[in-house]
Amino acid sequence: MTEIEGQIKDEQLDPEQQARRRVALAQIRQYPDAALKLVARPVEEFDDDLRRLAERMKQLMLDANGIGLAATQVGVLQRLFVFQAADDEIVALANPEIVERSEETTVDDEGCLSIQGVLVPVERTTTIAIVGQDEHGAEVRYELDEPHSRVAQHETDHLDGVLILDRTTPEARREALGSLRPRIVLS
Repeated sequence: MTEIEGQIKDEQLDPEQQARRRVALAQIRQYPDAALKLVARPVEEFDDDLRRLAERMKQLMLDANGIGLAATQVGVLQRLFVFQAADDEIVALANPEIVERSEETTVDDEGCLSIQGVLVPVERTTTIAIVGQDEHGAEVRYELDEPHSRVAQHETDHLDGVLILDRTTPEARREALGSLRPRIVLS
């Protein structure tokens, strides 16, 4: 199995894969883009447009070497994300709602396709049950353990305008913002 570091697959990429990753990342909103802090609206229409969006997001996520991607990260304010629900299964989940959480939590480093080069410690519930709808509108439920439960919680946060920078320790947040500051360009 591929190692997961944060929310990004940690594997060597050949030049073609690196090029695809750069193109994909250019289509994903990057911190401090305001869209990343907005709360997404519920998905109401399960039409061809939604299915095309879900397929585009799955491909972007794969090309970017990620394991999850929320619609807000591509500038669409709908409650939809795609993620790796199992080692060999990538799914779309609309209107997600975490309905059960284990009492056990773990702290692990998380990264984000929208905050390149940053890994921060985030505490998450180890096991969750999440319900919602697939891209066709069918009701679905996933019982998830680490690392898939962490990914689903991370992506659900995106739909609520919450970033890993909001969930980490004050020290890690300061350090991460310090590393991002040189890249912020005011225009």
